Amino acid sequence: MSSTLSASTLLAVPLAPLVGSILAGVFGTQFGGSWIGRRLAHSLTILGVAVAFVLSAMTLKDVAVDGARFNQTIYEWMVVGGLKMEIGFMVDGLTAMMMCVVTFVSLMVHIYTIGYMEEDDGYNRFFAYISLFTFSMLMLVMSNNLLQLFFGWEAVGLVSYLLIGFWYNKPTAIFANMKAFLVNRVGDFGFILGIGLLAAFTGSLNYNEVFAKVPALTDTVLPGTTWSLITVTCICLFIGAMGKSAQFPLHVWLPDSMEGPTPISALIHAATMVTAGIFMVARMSPLFEMSDAALNLILVVGAITALFMGFLGIIQNDIKRVVAYSTLSQLGYMTVALGASAYSVAVFHLMTHAFFKALLFLGAGSVIMGMHHNQDIRWMGGVRKYMPITWITSLLGSLALIGTPLFSGFYSKDSIIEAVKLSNLPAAGFAYFAVIVGVFVTAFYSFRMYFLVFHGKERYDQNPDAHHGHHDDHGHHGHDDKPHESPWVVTVPLVLLAVPSVVIGFMTVMPMLFGDFLKDAITVNGALHPAMAGLATIIKGPTELAMHAFVTPAFWLAFAGVALAWYMYLVNPALPAACKRALMPLHTILENKYYLDWFNENVLARGARALGNGFWKAGDQGVIESGVVNASWKLVGLVSSGVKRLQTGYLYHYALVMLVGLFLFLTYFVWLAK
Repeated sequence: MSSTLSASTLLAVPLAPLVGSILAGVFGTQFGGSWIGRRLAHSLTILGVAVAFVLSAMTLKDVAVDGARFNQTIYEWMVVGGLKMEIGFMVDGLTAMMMCVVTFVSLMVHIYTIGYMEEDDGYNRFFAYISLFTFSMLMLVMSNNLLQLFFGWEAVGLVSYLLIGFWYNKPTAIFANMKAFLVNRVGDFGFILGIGLLAAFTGSLNYNEVFAKVPALTDTVLPGTTWSLITVTCICLFIGAMGKSAQFPLHVWLPDSMEGPTPISALIHAATMVTAGIFMVARMSPLFEMSDAALNLILVVGAITALFMGFLGIIQNDIKRVVAYSTLSQLGYMTVALGASAYSVAVFHLMTHAFFKALLFLGAGSVIMGMHHNQDIRWMGGVRKYMPITWITSLLGSLALIGTPLFSGFYSKDSIIEAVKLSNLPAAGFAYFAVIVGVFVTAFYSFRMYFLVFHGKERYDQNPDAHHGHHDDHGHHGHDDKPHESPWVVTVPLVLLAVPSVVIGFMTVMPMLFGDFLKDAITVNGALHPAMAGLATIIKGPTELAMHAFVTPAFWLAFAGVALAWYMYLVNPALPAACKRALMPLHTILENKYYLDWFNENVLARGARALGNGFWKAGDQGVIESGVVNASWKLVGLVSSGVKRLQTGYLYHYALVMLVGLFLFLTYFVWLAK
């Protein structure tokens, strides 16, 4: 039985995508002389990610089958006052699963990009970015210390900024990437405060060393306050997760990030950046188990995100934005599971969601290509006849998303609902209401999109943009030609993602939730937080759970959501417009995204600008310039103008001064002698 893993093999996992990224980014662009052509650039980056995936799969096999583990320092950077700053890897079940998910989804996105970005001038640059993104995410999930975690955390933020603003000549893309960058800085400020508190009070950045010292800090208060140190630290860390994993109210950047090319929508919103916060909280479970206050906050924030972001998905007409709001909602579900101390369930949903959400995003991109880069679902319809592979894979992804029994999303989503129901925390009641209503909302908006795109009558000729010389982001003219199936480099990733979207939940629900796979990666205080123990009495196996689904409210709410979407958009298509007119005030609120963007731009941004102007005028101009700088030179000028009057140039003046000075000295010394 193997007990350790090879350090050199693990090091090759993140370095392979990094090498591909450097080669394509330097030698495939004008920066390095454009020595590498398109084919070689995508071949090198795909090879790097493929190597990382194969090595990750081998690592997962060793971890799951042989019980192998790894926790070592690879490189010690520096030691500051006993605080070690190093690069190291910790590989257990949680890390191995994340490595496989990240590299597999990234590999699919790389292959898909060959077809999607075929006509884009920034082809090589895009491949360099997505490989660099993969490297950053791998460094994050493989780290064994908080410093490396923070490096990967910031690196994925930086590369996502570059990817969202990839089309830098497009004003909306530049606004979106700046918005993502700034909102994430708010979350990261809390995150680094949490890391700083842990470093200050434990004297270490290493996970295991920090966790070992946490029990001794349970009664410690934050100096100068009556607040529990553990609670403050956990809340600070969770604020970081709120930014990265787009939780209310720091979610506002994610829908706008749709301005980037579709492949990065799949990469950012499926398995990588947005799940970093979920992964981090699960990894820090020994800390969060010590604070019920932090867990209640997590429950409330996750519940609000799961329900209210789902409502916004109902009124979206851009195919990518519908999927983006479903990502927000599903991230809320994962966060609710974290708050219920069902960390393994949250990570399980993270994994299943990664596959079906990547499938839905790439399916949306395939529809956009087939529809000649039209993204408005109101001008689609009947696409299944022309794009059969995209249709069937998108249907499978949608069924997984709404939690259809036997599909992967069902096992993780139903487990979350049951875990929240079993939680004994005060906020669990509200959270259960949110996630159960969210089931209906998710089913409705998912199949609203599905029916409008793939069924019903064809509406391509009604697209107002198609007849006005409309140009899309790729420089194509919009037109009302019939859709066409996408090339194999697009459809093969769809098929490969559809397989785990259907079967991965059935295969892994028992080992992920109740086996030894995550046992040493996640800590749960069963006496205080009994959700997982209660879940073990309900879930006896994947088949039994699927059969049990038919008597749960979640199944019938999902069925009702699909049925209502079918009736409103296929049977009685006049009904949505009538509902919109009847509920216009509510529709206006949803259309304005609860006015959070307005609040951020007009209250927070203007308030910050007014505060800055106040500091500038009162502090900089008033105190520093007028009070310090100007006052000092005026004082010097005043003194010098007085002193210069003593310099007359007459000898008798100087002789008089000397005599007076001598007289004063003599008087002083005589006085001293007495």
